[in-house]
Amino acid sequence: MSQHESPHRIERDSMGEVEVPRDALFGAQTRRALDNFPISDLRKPRRFIEALGAIKLEAAVVNHELGLLDGNLKDAIVAAAEEVVDGKLDNQFVLDVFQTGSGTSTNMNANEVISNRAIQILGGEVGSKSPVHPNDHVNKGQSSNDVIPTAIHLSALISIKDDLLPGLEKLQRALEEKSREFDDVVKTGRTHLQDATPIRLGQEFKGYAGQMERGIQRIRKATEDLSEVALGGTAVGTGVNTHPEFARRVCERLSRRFGVEVRETENHFQAQSAMDAAVFVSGALKTVAVSLMKISNDIRWLGCGPRAGFAEIALPEVQPGSSIMPGKVNPVIAESATMVAAQVIGNDATIALAGQSGNFELNVMLPLIAYNLLQSISILGNASANLAEQCVAGIEATERGPELVEQGLMLATALAPEIGYDRAAEISKEAYKTGKTIREVARERTDLSEEELDRLLDARKMTET
Repeated sequence: MSQHESPHRIERDSMGEVEVPRDALFGAQTRRALDNFPISDLRKPRRFIEALGAIKLEAAVVNHELGLLDGNLKDAIVAAAEEVVDGKLDNQFVLDVFQTGSGTSTNMNANEVISNRAIQILGGEVGSKSPVHPNDHVNKGQSSNDVIPTAIHLSALISIKDDLLPGLEKLQRALEEKSREFDDVVKTGRTHLQDATPIRLGQEFKGYAGQMERGIQRIRKATEDLSEVALGGTAVGTGVNTHPEFARRVCERLSRRFGVEVRETENHFQAQSAMDAAVFVSGALKTVAVSLMKISNDIRWLGCGPRAGFAEIALPEVQPGSSIMPGKVNPVIAESATMVAAQVIGNDATIALAGQSGNFELNVMLPLIAYNLLQSISILGNASANLAEQCVAGIEATERGPELVEQGLMLATALAPEIGYDRAAEISKEAYKTGKTIREVARERTDLSEEELDRLLDARKMTET
């Protein structure tokens, strides 16, 4: 830029002239939205921009196939949109999450960036809207009202496939491995935080693995709804200004590109007036978060100590735990997972509230739903993988659990079928008061032989299902 050249260019839209940074690929409508929504530093996630760029790219290809878009313009739009998909133009997506409820500002941000980048590729002047117009060409056959919901569904499907499920499956495998490794470790079970009958440490971890297995199944079931997208409904679901084959063809291309299934909805009015599928998926994510919270907290408790707690497992030591207490090591990986779980649960509440904002023909909290849903998917996958790699994989069983089994008062449960509940309860209470074991008191208070006591008080046998 020369010494006297302005750092801005002048662009025009339906509201008049506006200054746009000279080097920016976005245009007038994005510039206005920047001024209108100076709310936060939150921006759309990478997956959303990837999906939005892909929709624009495949729309250009289909519009050309339908004879609605010139080949040279199509090629330039495709090249520009591919850069959006690849993340090369992420710095041009500058708008706040808290903006127009339809996401129109973000849709126009994409239209303007792709239009101007295509103009650059064709050797034209950025901001001129010629020969590639953001509305007439890049947005052809589309509306923000069907594109943004479609981008939410598509980006969520991509992120679930590539970011969430691999993390959940990694955690499930790690827990299953520990279940096998700890199968011979008999310990005291706990119900109501009180001693209960014996259980094997491997059985506890089998329970955790089972939670993750079922969580994965719930996620897969919920994502079936995401495959149905709003594209083709344009403004209010009637499909005005779009070719009848447009959405079907675009969906087929998007499915092939990303390896997920997206298809045009059979009922555009529900697809644009409501975001029920996103709410449903968020509920499944919340359920997995609840499982992650339970598993992480159990791991923290089982490892608490090392001398004044349970200390039935030893967790990997990954960093010093205190700025004042030398040698202290904390369960930081599990703690980080519980914080992620809390965030996902909070995000679900936000998405539920946003889902209620389907006023007549359009939901008007789409950007908020997009941000929170994609954040939940991403951090839940990352936290699960991290818990598996940096915590679960390195857990070791200690001798503490087996050592406490013989002292367990709930061994008296095994005596009840032989001597009755009331006598067994008396033995348990006396053992507690005197500090003796159930075996010692039963030897004194019953006529059971040593062989019978060995058979009845076999802790390992009590854990067999």
